[in-house]
Amino acid sequence: MTIRLHDTRAQALRDFAPLDPSNVTMYVCGPTVQSGPHIGHVRAALSFDILRRWLELRYGRVTFVRNVTDIDDKVLANASHAESWWALAYRMEQEFSRAYAAVGILPPTYEPRATASVPQMQELIAGLIERGHAYPAPDGSGDVYFDVRSWPDYGDLTRQSVDAMEAAADADPRGKRNPQDFALWKGAKADEPADAVWASPWGAGRPGWHIECSAMAKRYLGAEFDIHGGGLDLRFPHHENELAQSSAAGDGFARYWVHNGLVTVDGQKMSKSLGNFTLASDVLAAHDPLVVRYALAAAHYRSSLDLSESSWSEAEAALGRIRSFLERAERASERNEARRAQLGTPSKTGAALPGGEEWEYIPLLPDGFAQAMDDDLGVPQALAVLHDRVRSGNQALDDGDDAAAERALHQVRAMIGVLGFDGLPGVTRGDGASASALDTLVKTMIEQRAQARAAKDWAAADRIRDAIAAAGITLEDSPDGTHWSIDG
Repeated sequence: MTIRLHDTRAQALRDFAPLDPSNVTMYVCGPTVQSGPHIGHVRAALSFDILRRWLELRYGRVTFVRNVTDIDDKVLANASHAESWWALAYRMEQEFSRAYAAVGILPPTYEPRATASVPQMQELIAGLIERGHAYPAPDGSGDVYFDVRSWPDYGDLTRQSVDAMEAAADADPRGKRNPQDFALWKGAKADEPADAVWASPWGAGRPGWHIECSAMAKRYLGAEFDIHGGGLDLRFPHHENELAQSSAAGDGFARYWVHNGLVTVDGQKMSKSLGNFTLASDVLAAHDPLVVRYALAAAHYRSSLDLSESSWSEAEAALGRIRSFLERAERASERNEARRAQLGTPSKTGAALPGGEEWEYIPLLPDGFAQAMDDDLGVPQALAVLHDRVRSGNQALDDGDDAAAERALHQVRAMIGVLGFDGLPGVTRGDGASASALDTLVKTMIEQRAQARAAKDWAAADRIRDAIAAAGITLEDSPDGTHWSIDG
């Protein structure tokens, strides 16, 4: 087993070797909670959810940290007299949590808020000042800046030289030695809320954005950990600055840098600042959460994803094919289980049945699926293996090859479990009153068709079957009755 991941810092695929093979450590930049999530935020979180699931399957344990940035310029800017910054941050944090949970993103091992780690941030800043890599502003404003020219490797993550960089715009330039220096601590300002201020050795103020993640990653994962993840848009300046300040403080920090591609609209990054975003709540209100998960996962995590209406319809059709096979195969499996019970054959034994049939149970992942996932989380290739197994399973059912159908059933279950397509609404036929009503209507038509066939009214039976087929519903006649499924 060798997992390869694309490391942004190396700009190449690297074999993944965790510090502790029994516990992979992973930090992913979470949301800045100034407003609700757009679908790009969900895609980013989902990319690392799938990576985490795969690493857990391969190594057994992943300590997964995803932070919440609840103190930031944008949070303060969006607060109001009616809703303070901390109340806004908490309300938006809940919106992110609901969106993540809706599409089956697992909760992190730890989800620290920035405001709970201010002492750790101050400790890191003090260490940088002591090492000569940071300085308080000489004007007494309380600002503290990282001196980018004091660290020769600054720009290493994104392969840039300091001279080619724009001035850092994350803080007031008062007191800076170099335009590219970035804020570690921001001195209090008269027009900002009094409760958004912490005492510090450099004066009252609040932390800069970049120092927050460095301090939280170290606090929860240690001075060196395996994977740092986030969106492609965070490479610069956020991750570049994290790497510089943590390395300058003497920490090994992240050994692998993994970045997901962005959701785009007409080729432009989806972003709140550009105003071209689609709220996750609107997407989830319009589409089954499982369809949303599939559509966001279907492209490779490092590629850009341009979403359209066809993205949702294609995902729904693909899930329909999986769902239809599972329903067919599970009914066949139940019949096979009953047959084994009659013959006194324990389930899952591989014992031979009359006629030389050999029942095999392989609840393992197909080699092609595992190889695709090991190769930089190749979900598109893994999905191809999944659908190939669905097709071969359906063919086995059509041919009456129950043993092959059961093998396919176990493997399909295993694959959708890894990808997180199990256990969500819509895995069967859907939920709620509409699904129940549809089931009742179709079953009534099936009963009417059965009555027509019993009366040898073949024309009426055919008309009913044609009407059902025209609605995109497939009927399957079996020894234990007629079952229906929606065409993929």
